[in-house]
Amino acid sequence: MASLSSETIGLNLKKKQGNPRALFDTFWTAIASLCMIITLIPLFAVLIFVMIKGFARINLDLFTKLPPPPGLSEGGIANAIIGTFFTVGIGTAIAVPIGVLAAVYLSEFSGGNQVARWVRFATNVLSGVPSIIAGIFAYGLLVSTQIVGFSAIAGGVALSVLMLPTIIRTTDEALQIVPQDVRWAAFGLGAYNYQTVLKIVLPAAVPAILTGVTLSIARAAGETAPLIFTALFSNFWPKGLFEPIATLSVLVYNYAIVPFAPQQELAWAGSLILVLLVLITSVTARWVTRQKTY
Repeated sequence: MASLSSETIGLNLKKKQGNPRALFDTFWTAIASLCMIITLIPLFAVLIFVMIKGFARINLDLFTKLPPPPGLSEGGIANAIIGTFFTVGIGTAIAVPIGVLAAVYLSEFSGGNQVARWVRFATNVLSGVPSIIAGIFAYGLLVSTQIVGFSAIAGGVALSVLMLPTIIRTTDEALQIVPQDVRWAAFGLGAYNYQTVLKIVLPAAVPAILTGVTLSIARAAGETAPLIFTALFSNFWPKGLFEPIATLSVLVYNYAIVPFAPQQELAWAGSLILVLLVLITSVTARWVTRQKTY
């Protein structure tokens, strides 16, 4: 019986190996695996290159001192790190309430009316707008009119425009994932619509909403063009939210094109810090996604 079974299994394996459909599946599996490897090569090449160039300049001074004058090596990028947190924080404070409330309206109160369809369409269009357009918009709205001028506030507004589509779309999808039975159960207990949304639907969708927020923060942290038009740059410590402020992305852009080696090293160090910030936010988003949504 044992020998018969082994012979039967061997015959089945030979049939599968000679099956044209199995060979076709194996071929395309190999092609897909090769494409995946080719896709990962540039990613890891960039990461490894940035780490090699950036780690050479990582020290305590980098996080505690101002950028040095051209040609000098002693100094850091502490002001740019602080400025990045300021501008991204302002953008988050603006975009998150507006984006979440807009998504709540679209999912829970609009009833799929014409306004909701136009808002969703505008959100999709805005998500594909180049970042420099957001910078020009904020420049025309706040800087050229001298409402706030070049400042962290203007930079935060520009970043919030870029963050809004991601937050609205992810929050809208997160709210729609919550089972309809949960809402009906709340209505059956006598809860009003707003009570159901605030106390049941939104808490159930928080993990997915946080995912959208972290992804939008990761995108905003690496933007350069909007901040050139709004936050400008400064080689000094931040003086306030209504003054020009340094950011990591603009510092990398400015220092990467100068002929001085110390500044180029700071640009690589700033690039590494930006990559690590984006990596941390992306890993956080993946971790939050794994949490139970409802």
